[in-house]
Amino acid sequence: MAGTPTPPFLAALEDLRQRLSEAERGGEGRGELVRLRGLVDDEARRVTSDLTPWQRCCMARHVERPYTLDFIRGMFTDWVELHGDRTFSDDPAIVAGLARLDGESVAVVGHQKGRDTRDRLYRNFGQPRPEGYRKALRIMMMAEKFAIPIVSFIDTQGASPGIDAEERGQAEAIARNLREMAALETPIVVIVTGEGGSGGALAIGVGDRIMMLEHSIYSVISPEGCAAILWKDQAEVQQAASALRLTAQDLLRLGVIDEIIPEPLGGAHMDPALAIRNVAGALRRSLAVLRRIKRDELPRRRFAKFRAMGQFSER
Repeated sequence: MAGTPTPPFLAALEDLRQRLSEAERGGEGRGELVRLRGLVDDEARRVTSDLTPWQRCCMARHVERPYTLDFIRGMFTDWVELHGDRTFSDDPAIVAGLARLDGESVAVVGHQKGRDTRDRLYRNFGQPRPEGYRKALRIMMMAEKFAIPIVSFIDTQGASPGIDAEERGQAEAIARNLREMAALETPIVVIVTGEGGSGGALAIGVGDRIMMLEHSIYSVISPEGCAAILWKDQAEVQQAASALRLTAQDLLRLGVIDEIIPEPLGGAHMDPALAIRNVAGALRRSLAVLRRIKRDELPRRRFAKFRAMGQFSER
C-alpha cells in the first residue's frame, strides 16, 4: 500500500520487484525479464535465508500478504457471508460465513485488515470489537449443529483497544469464545496467516489443528507492546521480538502449533496464489484426519491439547 514504509532489509528486494513490474508492463524482451526474475529470486533467497524474529514480524505484516477474503476466494466455492451478532451489530473486522471445499460444506471465520486507507478504517485495521467475536461464535455454533467443520484464519494485531469495545464487553466476548470453542463437537482447523496477536487472535484460535504460515507470528503481545512495558523504550522491539518466541519455528518446537505451511520464495506476498494453494493443501490434509475422529471425542482431545501447552519438568 502506498505510504507504508518498507523495512530496510526488504528495500533492495522491493526495488527489484518494482523494476520487474515496470519491465513487464513496458514489454521488455524475454532476456531482460528472465534476468530481472533471476535477480528477484536471488535477493528473495538471500533475504529470507536467516530472518530474525523482528524481521519475521515485518514479513507477517507485509501489506501484500493474502488476507482472509483472498484465501476464501482462492480456496472455496459457494461462499456466503453472514453478518451480525444478533445482539448489537455487524463487525467488518471479522468475516464469517459458509462455503464449500471440494464440494463439502465448511464454516469459515477470519480477521480482515483491509487493503487501502478507506477499507482499513472500515475493517478497524483487523482489530475486532465484541460483536465480531459474537458473530464468529454464532457461525461456529451453527456449524456444530449441522456437523460442519470450522476453518479459522488468524491475522490481527489484537482485539480493538477502544473504549467502545470495553463498554460492550470485550473481555467477556473473548472469554466466552475460548470456553465455547473448546467444547464444540465439530472439527476446528486454525491457520495463522499473518499476525496472531494476543486474545484478539486466540478468541478464534482454539482448534484441533493449529497451523502457521512460515513467516507468520503468534504471541501474547506485540513486540512494540512488550518493549513499552518491559523496557519503556520502543527501540527495544527487536529484543522483545526475540524474547517472545513468536515465530512459527519457535512455536512448533514448543508444541504450541502442529504444522508450518511453507511460503513462496520471499514470502506469501511474492506469490499469493501459491501461498493460498499451500494453505489449501494443508487444510485438506488436516480435515481428512479430523473427520475420522468421533464428534464427541474432539472436545476431550482439544482440551488435552491445550492443557499440555506450557508443561515443564524440573530435574
